Amino acid sequence: MDYFEFYDIPLSFRPDQALVKKKFYALSKEFHPDFHLGESEEKQQEILDLSTLNNKAFQTLSHPDKVLPYILQLKGILTEGEKYALPQDFLMEMMEVNEAIMELEMEEDAAQAEKVLQQVNDFENSLNTEFQEAVTKFEQSGETDRAAALLQIKDIWYRKKYLLRIRESINKFASR
Repeated sequence: MDYFEFYDIPLSFRPDQALVKKKFYALSKEFHPDFHLGESEEKQQEILDLSTLNNKAFQTLSHPDKVLPYILQLKGILTEGEKYALPQDFLMEMMEVNEAIMELEMEEDAAQAEKVLQQVNDFENSLNTEFQEAVTKFEQSGETDRAAALLQIKDIWYRKKYLLRIRESINKFASR
């Protein structure tokens, strides 16, 4: 059972967090193993499984960074170990950023470091805007258009992951 069905909430990249918490606490009480000690072993195992499902659902639905890949996997758009080809123009821009970081590692330059950081922030802000637009398109579309929106969201997710690695490189460099 998928987490959205389990919580009886609509599938959304931005689930209502108050509702997610409410469902989690209600199901935590309902499926708490201590309340089912007198039941058969089979029933106790079922309750334990439901309690585990509830915890996993809450951990996923309460974190936007976990909701996104969860929905993509749920819809069969994202598969484990997939080799995704990022757009060439994005890779070229990231290559320039990586080169600038390498130059900074060889010769520190505070002004250049700030410029690179601002460039990464701009990329990130642009991706976040693009993501919000794609999610809105997904949520307001019919099934056919939803598939296209999911592919766009997948692309954004991979670009965000790549950008995160660049940000980690910058942070590592900055902490020296």
